[in-house]
Amino acid sequence: MLEVDCSIMTPAEVLKTSGHVEKFADWMCKDTKDGSVMRADHLVEAVLEARLEGDALARKMAGATINCEASPAAVAKPDAKKNKKKGGPIAATKLDDAAIEEYKFILAQIDNYDGKGLADLITKYDIRNPDTGNAVTAPAMFNLMFESSIGPSGNLKGYLRPETAQGQFVNFSRLLEFNNQKMPFASAMVGRSFRNEIAPRQGLLRVREFTMAEVEHYVDPNNKDHPRFDEVAHIELPLLPSQVQLDGKTTPIMTRIGDAVTSGTVDNQTLGYFLARIYLYLMAVGIKHELLRFRQHLPNEMAHYATDCWDAEIKTSHGWIECVGCADRSAYDLTKHSAYTKEKLCVRENLPEPLVTEKLVCETNSKVFGPKLKRAAKPVQEYLESLSDADLTSIQSALSTDGKATVVLSGTPTDGEYDITPDMVAIEVRTITEHVREYTPNVIEPSFGVGRILYSLLEHSFNVRAGDEQRSFFSFKPAVAPFKCLVLPLSGHPSFAKPLQDVARRLRAGGVPARVDDAASASIGRRYARNDELGTPFAITVDFQTADDGTVTLRERDTTKQIRASVDEIVELVKCLVNGSTSWDEVLSKHPLVNTSTSDSTA
Repeated sequence: MLEVDCSIMTPAEVLKTSGHVEKFADWMCKDTKDGSVMRADHLVEAVLEARLEGDALARKMAGATINCEASPAAVAKPDAKKNKKKGGPIAATKLDDAAIEEYKFILAQIDNYDGKGLADLITKYDIRNPDTGNAVTAPAMFNLMFESSIGPSGNLKGYLRPETAQGQFVNFSRLLEFNNQKMPFASAMVGRSFRNEIAPRQGLLRVREFTMAEVEHYVDPNNKDHPRFDEVAHIELPLLPSQVQLDGKTTPIMTRIGDAVTSGTVDNQTLGYFLARIYLYLMAVGIKHELLRFRQHLPNEMAHYATDCWDAEIKTSHGWIECVGCADRSAYDLTKHSAYTKEKLCVRENLPEPLVTEKLVCETNSKVFGPKLKRAAKPVQEYLESLSDADLTSIQSALSTDGKATVVLSGTPTDGEYDITPDMVAIEVRTITEHVREYTPNVIEPSFGVGRILYSLLEHSFNVRAGDEQRSFFSFKPAVAPFKCLVLPLSGHPSFAKPLQDVARRLRAGGVPARVDDAASASIGRRYARNDELGTPFAITVDFQTADDGTVTLRERDTTKQIRASVDEIVELVKCLVNGSTSWDEVLSKHPLVNTSTSDSTA
């Protein structure tokens, strides 16, 4: 895998060629009175969800009324502030069962609606701006890219990149050369991307500038098997295929990724391999399994460049959030850039044996072809050479029956219709012997939204101590905790200074980021608590016994349990705990616990 760093400012022609100028857009509607803008699918989703919550509240209140007829005061009134959601204040309004099922069916496939479909929903269900109650306009397309100009003249148009992928694609030839022409291979990039979101909100979840980490894995289109797929084939993923969504259901199905590929639910082994690796990564950083699903894109939702795409969605307080996308981009991008630049972005592979095939070939008679077509001669010739055997057969048939065939050019400086006559071209079957196979690779792309993963991790890692809601902490796994270990003295006694620094030095020398908290004015329990709030997983405490026998205590954040051992052994244990070669349960099975009721209760 080759790491690259590409330009943020992207010439307009690059993004026009890739289809982003025309198709990288969302549906937007406006408040008819105050002009505020909303993303249409999010508006519909928010309003319908609010109505479903209002129905649930109304049914709950009705049940409470029946159960508390003797005591009317027992029926709590809804708190308007607590019940205010992004879809507007939740009104306790009961819906009939048919409406509930209809709303759920729409929400299950909300991403499959185009502009007309969203407009029909807005009209049918009288969906209004939840903040003002005003009607909204019909959805209109809004391009999400930030436009700019390059150079002092302002004549060269550009955009801030909406993704890091295009910079990698236009450099494909250099990357292939650097990889010694070997396939398959991958390039990867971590960098900032920019999208002019219609309604940025929800902290790190929907912003206009964010960090992406994207991998472009180049594969042979005739062989998308992955050499390491067997390593992950047994892993079960919570999959939500497109057909399940179209049936109005949103419950993921636990499926072994090997079975999903075999059945065709996931298109190929390489795509399945990366889905499994995404799952393992999210589990490794601390995302909760029960709050993760892999949702397949619906037909109308599929990006213009993708043939199949799955999103790793994580459930947070804001609902299901797309955090990682994994798409099969086929050969779309490389083909488009190659056609525009007239440079081949392809792989040449020596064949073990010559491949002999028969193929229709169109040859032009330059003495007649050029003078007749003039400026259009070269574009027409290139068009004829790009045709399939079936298209050439149609032209050959037209030439023999009608005496001419009409060619239509589009997307060239000489667009229009041109007549081809039998004296201009010769179309015949020829035997072709190939010693080298030439093909345009397909691309499998995992794309990580770093900010969204971080936000989800913060939510999933936040906890409070049982019986004391004031004592909160982040249960970060050691791999992602900013500081792996806290080193602190029991008190401010002068004898603790030297062993304190010695322990911290040993940890850092061993590659373990450590933080020293020697603010002895606070109790040991309070210092434990404030570092728990930072998510520091382990704490080493130097106390009076350290001076006697050279031992220190090691405390684990989540359980607050402690053991005692020599400095050398504790430092080695922390290294193993941080790199994952041992677990806290294994440590506890080999070391007796130290009584810590006093230190942790004084926080």
